[in-house]
Amino acid sequence: MGTCAIADANWETCGFHYTLSLISGKYKMIILYCLAGYEPVRFNELQRYIKKISDKTLSQNLKELEADELITRTVYPQIPPRVEYGLTERGRSLMKVLDQLCLWGEENRRP
Repeated sequence: MGTCAIADANWETCGFHYTLSLISGKYKMIILYCLAGYEPVRFNELQRYIKKISDKTLSQNLKELEADELITRTVYPQIPPRVEYGLTERGRSLMKVLDQLCLWGEENRRP
């Protein structure tokens, strides 16, 4: 972080803002963290992992993560259809940031 006048600063153009826009919300980081540890993961498995998430909310979050190229969605042509989710290389690179958040939480958790 450099030193500059706040009058010249633009929050919306900084990298921190962009990163937060990709992982903002209640469930996106949890979904990414789950996929990092257990991929490939099916929709129902994600739902059981997160517990209290509706179909609609999970579906919406997955679509947004896919649109941001953080996850992949693979559909297998069978009956019933099988869909699995995994991380892209871009998503894997973001896990370095999420791992640091996890470490910070472990080191600073209050008893």
